[in-house]
Amino acid sequence: MAHYILLANWTEQGIKNIKDSPARVEAARQAAKKLGCTMGDFYMTTGTVDMVWAFEAPDDETVAKFCLSLAMKGNIRTTTLKAFSEAEFGKIIHDV
Repeated sequence: MAHYILLANWTEQGIKNIKDSPARVEAARQAAKKLGCTMGDFYMTTGTVDMVWAFEAPDDETVAKFCLSLAMKGNIRTTTLKAFSEAEFGKIIHDV
């Protein structure tokens, strides 16, 4: 499975309903599981990004479905980064 980092920011709707956020995180975990993804750590952050999640998914198309399903609810906007583990990083740069 490939690794991804999801950066999310609350929309106006999401921040108005901030107290529902823990339940929305759990709902996102369940939605990810149904798509074959594994949600890792979740962090609320300060600065320009409100939340960060690490997760694994079988492919980019599944990630797109997952992120669109989250965004359609109107509480967050997402940016997704494909991530490489330290071991994968080592293999990538080996031949550079």
